[in-house]
Amino acid sequence: MLKVGVLGAGHLGKIHLRLLQQSTKYELVGFYDPSKENSKKVVKEYGYTAFSSIEELIDAVEVVDIVTPTLSHFDCAKLAIEKGCHIFIEKPIAKTVVEAEAIRTLASQYHVKGQVGHVERFNPAFIAVKDKINNPMFIETHRLAEFNPRGTDVPVVLDLMIHDIDIILSAVNSKVKNVHASGISVISETPDIANARIEFENGCVANLTASRISMKNMRKTRFFQKDAYISVNFLSKESEIVKIQDAPENPDEFAMILKNDAGVEKQIYFENPTVTNNNAILDELETFADAIVNNTTPIVTLSAGTEALRIAQWVIDCFKTEEDVEL
Repeated sequence: MLKVGVLGAGHLGKIHLRLLQQSTKYELVGFYDPSKENSKKVVKEYGYTAFSSIEELIDAVEVVDIVTPTLSHFDCAKLAIEKGCHIFIEKPIAKTVVEAEAIRTLASQYHVKGQVGHVERFNPAFIAVKDKINNPMFIETHRLAEFNPRGTDVPVVLDLMIHDIDIILSAVNSKVKNVHASGISVISETPDIANARIEFENGCVANLTASRISMKNMRKTRFFQKDAYISVNFLSKESEIVKIQDAPENPDEFAMILKNDAGVEKQIYFENPTVTNNNAILDELETFADAIVNNTTPIVTLSAGTEALRIAQWVIDCFKTEEDVEL
Protein backbone atom coordinates (compact mmCIF):
# COMPACT_ATOMS: atom_id res chain seq x y z
CA MET A 1 0.00 0.00 0.00
CA LEU A 2 1.20 3.50 -0.81
CA LYS A 3 1.48 5.96 2.04
CA VAL A 4 -0.62 9.01 1.13
CA GLY A 5 -1.33 12.37 2.71
CA VAL A 6 -3.89 15.00 1.79
CA LEU A 7 -3.24 18.73 1.59
CA GLY A 8 -6.49 20.59 2.21
CA ALA A 9 -9.45 19.43 4.28
CA GLY A 10 -12.23 21.49 2.77
CA HIS A 11 -15.37 20.07 1.16
CA LEU A 12 -13.56 18.05 -1.52
CA GLY A 13 -10.57 17.32 0.69
CA LYS A 14 -12.79 15.55 3.20
CA ILE A 15 -14.23 13.41 0.40
CA HIS A 16 -10.70 12.44 -0.65
CA LEU A 17 -9.78 11.63 2.94
CA ARG A 18 -12.77 9.34 3.34
CA LEU A 19 -12.14 7.50 0.07
CA LEU A 20 -8.41 7.12 0.65
CA GLN A 21 -9.10 5.64 4.06
CA GLN A 22 -11.44 3.11 2.40
CA SER A 23 -9.03 2.28 -0.41
CA THR A 24 -7.10 -0.98 -0.42
CA LYS A 25 -4.30 0.63 -2.44
CA TYR A 26 -3.40 3.45 -0.07
CA GLU A 27 -2.50 3.83 3.56
CA LEU A 28 -3.88 7.18 4.69
CA VAL A 29 -1.24 8.77 6.91
CA GLY A 30 -3.06 12.06 7.55
CA PHE A 31 -3.68 15.57 6.31
CA TYR A 32 -2.62 19.18 6.61
CA ASP A 33 -4.95 22.17 6.55
CA PRO A 34 -3.78 25.74 7.28
CA SER A 35 -6.88 26.39 9.38
CA LYS A 36 -6.24 25.11 12.89
CA GLU A 37 -9.93 25.39 13.68
CA ASN A 38 -10.90 23.29 10.68
CA SER A 39 -8.14 20.76 11.40
CA LYS A 40 -9.40 20.25 14.96
CA LYS A 41 -12.94 19.84 13.68
CA VAL A 42 -11.93 17.23 11.09
CA VAL A 43 -9.85 15.30 13.64
CA LYS A 44 -12.73 15.32 16.13
CA GLU A 45 -15.37 14.26 13.59
CA TYR A 46 -13.43 11.71 11.56
CA GLY A 47 -10.35 10.74 13.56
CA TYR A 48 -7.79 11.48 10.84
CA THR A 49 -4.28 12.49 11.88
CA ALA A 50 -3.53 16.21 11.45
CA PHE A 51 0.02 17.38 10.71
CA SER A 52 1.33 20.74 11.88
CA SER A 53 2.96 21.69 8.57
CA ILE A 54 3.02 20.79 4.89
CA GLU A 55 6.66 19.76 5.17
CA GLU A 56 5.95 17.40 8.06
CA LEU A 57 3.21 15.65 6.11
CA ILE A 58 5.26 15.38 2.91
CA ASP A 59 8.15 13.81 4.83
CA ALA A 60 5.82 11.05 6.07
CA VAL A 61 4.31 9.92 2.74
CA GLU A 62 5.01 8.63 -0.77
CA VAL A 63 2.02 10.27 -2.46
CA VAL A 64 0.63 13.75 -1.87
CA ASP A 65 -3.01 14.45 -2.75
CA ILE A 66 -3.32 18.21 -3.33
CA VAL A 67 -6.88 19.40 -2.72
CA THR A 68 -6.09 23.00 -1.80
CA PRO A 69 -7.35 26.20 -3.50
CA THR A 70 -5.91 26.57 -7.01
CA LEU A 71 -3.75 29.53 -5.97
CA SER A 72 -1.57 27.24 -3.84
CA HIS A 73 -1.33 24.25 -6.21
CA PHE A 74 2.08 25.16 -7.57
CA ASP A 75 3.73 25.77 -4.19
CA CYS A 76 2.32 22.54 -2.76
CA ALA A 77 3.31 20.52 -5.83
CA LYS A 78 6.84 21.95 -5.84
CA LEU A 79 7.41 21.03 -2.20
CA ALA A 80 6.11 17.50 -2.73
CA ILE A 81 7.99 16.81 -5.95
CA GLU A 82 11.30 18.08 -4.58
CA LYS A 83 10.90 15.56 -1.75
CA GLY A 84 10.39 12.78 -4.30
CA CYS A 85 6.64 12.38 -3.75
CA HIS A 86 4.19 11.48 -6.48
CA ILE A 87 1.38 14.04 -6.76
CA PHE A 88 -2.33 13.85 -7.41
CA ILE A 89 -3.49 17.41 -7.97
CA GLU A 90 -7.05 18.66 -8.30
CA LYS A 91 -8.14 20.55 -11.40
CA PRO A 92 -7.17 23.02 -12.62
CA ILE A 93 -3.57 21.90 -12.33
CA ALA A 94 -2.38 25.41 -11.42
CA LYS A 95 -3.24 29.08 -11.44
CA THR A 96 -1.34 29.78 -14.67
CA VAL A 97 0.00 27.84 -17.63
CA VAL A 98 3.52 28.91 -16.63
CA GLU A 99 3.06 27.27 -13.23
CA ALA A 100 1.59 24.15 -14.87
CA GLU A 101 4.58 23.85 -17.19
CA ALA A 102 6.90 24.24 -14.21
CA ILE A 103 5.12 21.39 -12.39
CA ARG A 104 5.57 19.17 -15.45
CA THR A 105 9.25 20.03 -15.67
CA LEU A 106 9.85 19.37 -11.98
CA ALA A 107 8.03 16.02 -12.10
CA SER A 108 10.20 14.94 -15.01
CA GLN A 109 13.36 16.17 -13.33
CA TYR A 110 12.65 14.29 -10.08
CA HIS A 111 11.20 11.21 -11.83
CA VAL A 112 7.87 11.29 -10.04
CA LYS A 113 4.41 10.67 -11.44
CA GLY A 114 1.53 13.11 -11.44
CA GLN A 115 -2.17 12.98 -12.22
CA VAL A 116 -4.71 15.80 -12.49
CA GLY A 117 -8.19 15.42 -11.02
CA HIS A 118 -10.30 15.75 -14.16
CA VAL A 119 -12.86 13.41 -12.66
CA GLU A 120 -15.27 13.32 -15.62
CA ARG A 121 -12.80 11.05 -17.44
CA PHE A 122 -13.90 8.45 -14.88
CA ASN A 123 -17.64 9.10 -15.22
CA PRO A 124 -19.20 5.71 -16.07
CA ALA A 125 -21.37 7.25 -18.81
CA PHE A 126 -18.24 8.49 -20.62
CA ILE A 127 -16.32 5.27 -19.99
CA ALA A 128 -19.18 3.31 -21.59
CA VAL A 129 -18.81 5.10 -24.94
CA LYS A 130 -15.32 6.58 -25.13
CA ASP A 131 -14.07 3.74 -27.35
CA LYS A 132 -16.97 4.44 -29.72
CA ILE A 133 -15.98 8.08 -30.21
CA ASN A 134 -14.07 8.07 -33.48
CA ASN A 135 -12.99 11.29 -35.18
CA PRO A 136 -15.92 13.51 -34.10
CA MET A 137 -16.37 16.59 -36.26
CA PHE A 138 -18.83 18.54 -34.13
CA ILE A 139 -19.16 18.48 -30.34
CA GLU A 140 -21.66 20.35 -28.21
CA THR A 141 -21.49 20.59 -24.42
CA HIS A 142 -23.75 22.14 -21.78
CA ARG A 143 -22.59 22.31 -18.17
CA LEU A 144 -25.12 24.27 -16.15
CA ALA A 145 -25.26 24.55 -12.38
CA GLU A 146 -27.38 26.27 -9.79
CA PHE A 147 -25.62 29.09 -7.98
CA ASN A 148 -23.20 28.07 -5.23
CA PRO A 149 -20.84 30.62 -3.67
CA ARG A 150 -18.13 27.95 -3.47
CA GLY A 151 -15.94 28.27 -6.55
CA THR A 152 -16.92 31.81 -7.53
CA ASP A 153 -13.39 33.04 -6.83
CA VAL A 154 -12.48 31.86 -10.34
CA PRO A 155 -14.23 32.33 -13.73
CA VAL A 156 -16.86 29.76 -14.66
CA VAL A 157 -14.41 28.52 -17.30
CA LEU A 158 -12.00 27.25 -14.62
CA ASP A 159 -14.81 26.20 -12.30
CA LEU A 160 -16.98 24.23 -14.75
CA MET A 161 -16.06 24.48 -18.43
CA ILE A 162 -12.58 23.05 -17.95
CA HIS A 163 -14.16 19.64 -17.31
CA ASP A 164 -15.57 19.64 -20.85
CA ILE A 165 -12.41 21.11 -22.35
CA ASP A 166 -10.46 18.15 -20.97
CA ILE A 167 -13.01 15.62 -22.25
CA ILE A 168 -12.96 17.21 -25.71
CA LEU A 169 -9.16 17.32 -25.89
CA SER A 170 -9.07 13.63 -24.97
CA ALA A 171 -11.52 12.79 -27.78
CA VAL A 172 -10.17 14.91 -30.63
CA ASN A 173 -6.85 13.84 -32.12
CA SER A 174 -5.90 17.27 -33.44
CA LYS A 175 -4.40 20.56 -32.31
CA VAL A 176 -6.57 23.56 -31.46
CA LYS A 177 -6.43 26.19 -34.20
CA ASN A 178 -8.76 28.96 -33.08
CA VAL A 179 -10.91 30.00 -30.13
CA HIS A 180 -13.93 32.34 -30.04
CA ALA A 181 -15.57 33.07 -26.70
CA SER A 182 -17.69 35.44 -24.67
CA GLY A 183 -18.51 35.59 -20.98
CA ILE A 184 -20.79 37.61 -18.74
CA SER A 185 -20.57 38.40 -15.04
CA VAL A 186 -23.98 38.42 -13.34
CA ILE A 187 -23.40 37.78 -9.65
CA SER A 188 -19.65 37.27 -9.29
CA GLU A 189 -16.70 39.48 -10.08
CA THR A 190 -15.71 37.00 -12.79
CA PRO A 191 -17.90 35.58 -15.63
CA ASP A 192 -20.76 33.36 -14.46
CA ILE A 193 -21.93 32.40 -17.96
CA ALA A 194 -19.62 31.59 -20.85
CA ASN A 195 -19.77 30.24 -24.37
CA ALA A 196 -16.76 29.11 -26.37
CA ARG A 197 -16.22 27.82 -29.88
CA ILE A 198 -13.05 25.79 -30.26
CA GLU A 199 -11.83 24.98 -33.77
CA PHE A 200 -9.32 22.22 -34.45
CA GLU A 201 -6.86 21.84 -37.30
CA ASN A 202 -8.67 18.73 -38.60
CA GLY A 203 -11.92 20.70 -39.02
CA CYS A 204 -13.64 19.57 -35.83
CA VAL A 205 -15.61 22.29 -34.03
CA ALA A 206 -16.65 22.20 -30.37
CA ASN A 207 -19.29 24.52 -28.94
CA LEU A 208 -19.21 24.77 -25.14
CA THR A 209 -21.64 26.50 -22.79
CA ALA A 210 -21.15 26.80 -19.05
CA SER A 211 -23.23 28.58 -16.42
CA ARG A 212 -23.25 28.62 -12.63
CA ILE A 213 -26.44 30.64 -12.24
CA SER A 214 -28.93 28.33 -13.95
CA MET A 215 -32.30 27.21 -12.66
CA LYS A 216 -31.40 23.55 -13.15
CA ASN A 217 -28.31 21.39 -13.35
CA MET A 218 -27.15 19.92 -16.65
CA ARG A 219 -23.95 18.17 -17.69
CA LYS A 220 -24.38 16.84 -21.20
CA THR A 221 -22.09 16.37 -24.19
CA ARG A 222 -23.00 15.34 -27.73
CA PHE A 223 -20.47 13.99 -30.23
CA PHE A 224 -21.32 14.00 -33.95
CA GLN A 225 -19.20 11.88 -36.27
CA LYS A 226 -19.60 10.09 -39.59
CA ASP A 227 -22.65 7.85 -39.41
CA ALA A 228 -23.06 8.22 -35.65
CA TYR A 229 -24.26 10.51 -32.87
CA ILE A 230 -23.16 9.85 -29.30
CA SER A 231 -24.78 11.49 -26.28
CA VAL A 232 -23.27 11.44 -22.79
CA ASN A 233 -25.22 12.65 -19.78
CA PHE A 234 -22.58 13.09 -17.09
CA LEU A 235 -25.22 14.05 -14.51
CA SER A 236 -27.64 11.14 -14.87
CA LYS A 237 -24.82 8.80 -15.95
CA GLU A 238 -26.57 7.68 -19.12
CA SER A 239 -25.27 7.27 -22.66
CA GLU A 240 -26.88 6.79 -26.05
CA ILE A 241 -25.47 5.94 -29.46
CA VAL A 242 -27.42 6.57 -32.64
CA LYS A 243 -25.92 4.90 -35.72
CA ILE A 244 -26.83 5.36 -39.36
CA GLN A 245 -26.04 2.48 -41.72
CA ASP A 246 -27.10 1.32 -45.16
CA ALA A 247 -30.59 -0.11 -44.96
CA PRO A 248 -30.93 -3.86 -45.59
CA GLU A 249 -32.90 -5.08 -48.61
CA ASN A 250 -35.71 -6.35 -46.42
CA PRO A 251 -35.80 -4.19 -43.29
CA ASP A 252 -37.89 -5.08 -40.27
CA GLU A 253 -41.37 -3.51 -40.35
CA PHE A 254 -40.48 -1.46 -37.27
CA ALA A 255 -37.13 -0.27 -38.63
CA MET A 256 -36.55 3.46 -38.93
CA ILE A 257 -35.59 4.12 -42.54
CA LEU A 258 -34.51 7.43 -44.07
CA LYS A 259 -34.20 8.12 -47.78
CA ASN A 260 -32.09 10.99 -49.14
CA ASP A 261 -32.57 12.98 -52.35
CA ALA A 262 -30.51 10.45 -54.30
CA GLY A 263 -32.83 7.66 -53.21
CA VAL A 264 -30.26 6.04 -50.90
CA GLU A 265 -31.87 4.43 -47.89
CA LYS A 266 -30.29 4.46 -44.45
CA GLN A 267 -31.46 2.73 -41.28
CA ILE A 268 -31.17 4.30 -37.84
CA TYR A 269 -30.07 2.09 -34.95
CA PHE A 270 -30.28 3.03 -31.28
CA GLU A 271 -27.92 1.68 -28.66
CA ASN A 272 -27.93 2.23 -24.90
CA PRO A 273 -24.56 0.99 -23.69
CA THR A 274 -24.33 -0.68 -20.31
CA VAL A 275 -23.18 1.86 -17.76
CA THR A 276 -21.45 0.34 -14.75
CA ASN A 277 -21.85 2.48 -11.67
CA ASN A 278 -18.65 3.49 -9.90
CA ASN A 279 -17.20 6.07 -7.58
CA ALA A 280 -15.34 8.28 -10.05
CA ILE A 281 -13.18 10.00 -7.43
CA LEU A 282 -12.11 6.69 -5.90
CA ASP A 283 -11.37 5.33 -9.36
CA GLU A 284 -9.18 8.27 -10.34
CA LEU A 285 -7.22 7.96 -7.10
CA GLU A 286 -6.80 4.19 -7.37
CA THR A 287 -5.82 4.19 -11.05
CA PHE A 288 -3.11 6.66 -10.07
CA ALA A 289 -1.88 4.18 -7.47
CA ASP A 290 -1.81 1.52 -10.19
CA ALA A 291 0.24 3.80 -12.43
CA ILE A 292 2.79 4.33 -9.65
CA VAL A 293 3.07 0.66 -8.68
CA ASN A 294 3.15 -0.63 -12.29
CA ASN A 295 5.22 2.28 -13.64
CA THR A 296 2.63 3.11 -16.30
CA THR A 297 1.25 6.41 -17.59
CA PRO A 298 -1.53 7.95 -15.47
CA ILE A 299 -4.88 8.34 -17.22
CA VAL A 300 -4.94 12.14 -16.85
CA THR A 301 -1.32 13.21 -17.12
CA LEU A 302 0.20 16.48 -16.01
CA SER A 303 0.54 17.29 -19.71
CA ALA A 304 -3.20 16.73 -20.26
CA GLY A 305 -4.02 18.93 -17.28
CA THR A 306 -1.71 21.63 -18.63
CA GLU A 307 -3.32 21.58 -22.09
CA ALA A 308 -6.81 21.82 -20.58
CA LEU A 309 -5.67 24.85 -18.59
CA ARG A 310 -4.02 26.35 -21.67
CA ILE A 311 -7.24 26.22 -23.69
CA ALA A 312 -9.26 27.45 -20.71
CA GLN A 313 -6.92 30.41 -20.38
CA TRP A 314 -7.28 31.22 -24.08
CA VAL A 315 -11.06 31.22 -23.60
CA ILE A 316 -10.68 33.65 -20.69
CA ASP A 317 -8.33 35.81 -22.76
CA CYS A 318 -11.13 36.20 -25.31
CA PHE A 319 -13.28 37.78 -22.58
CA LYS A 320 -10.60 40.38 -21.94
CA THR A 321 -9.86 41.30 -25.55
CA GLU A 322 -13.33 40.68 -27.00
CA GLU A 323 -11.48 39.27 -29.98
CA ASP A 324 -10.83 35.78 -31.29
CA VAL A 325 -7.60 34.16 -30.24
CA GLU A 326 -5.50 32.74 -33.04
CA LEU A 327 -3.42 29.87 -31.72
